[in-house]
Amino acid sequence: MSSRRFPTVEASVLTLGQEMSVGLSENTDIYPAPPVEVAALDASISEYEEARDAVVALQAEAKEAHDKKEAKLEALKRNIKTNLRYAENTVNFDDGKLKRIGWSGRKAPGHLTAPGQVGNLESPDRGDGWIALAWRAPTEGGKVSAYRVERRELGAEPWTRIDMAMETSARVADQPQGTKFEFCVVAVNKAGDGARSNVVTAVL
Repeated sequence: MSSRRFPTVEASVLTLGQEMSVGLSENTDIYPAPPVEVAALDASISEYEEARDAVVALQAEAKEAHDKKEAKLEALKRNIKTNLRYAENTVNFDDGKLKRIGWSGRKAPGHLTAPGQVGNLESPDRGDGWIALAWRAPTEGGKVSAYRVERRELGAEPWTRIDMAMETSARVADQPQGTKFEFCVVAVNKAGDGARSNVVTAVL
């Protein structure tokens, strides 16, 4: 069995067929009676090329048709949006009247509330001058925009913001060493702040 594998790429199959046709024609002394005669092989090659060219032409037509459809869709969108702006201004965004043309009025602005309390604050790892913190998102209150990480010396009153996080974990670096600190996390959004989480105490 030949060590060469039969090609799987379409163009390579065609190349092999063309090389075979030439080789059989030029070497009739070696290959006097191939099962598929050269004329039949050449006809098969021609039929394939004709079918391939037809597919290429259809693909070009399909792309042209697709581009035309997209252009018509954009024109339709512009026309609909133009009429929607007209209708909205005409009826002053009246929901009932806009529904008659398949549209709707402005939604009443939602009332945003402050987030709830962050839960289960813990420190999975820490080192010289840094601490890793992880917590659970609030189960109550409004949607969280970010988390504020705070720190204070043990027993002190004011909290200091040391980091902001978008996820429910943070690695806070460049912290003073040798001092006992308390860390907490507060969920925040535009409406305000949630209650502070439980406290993690650490000496870094």
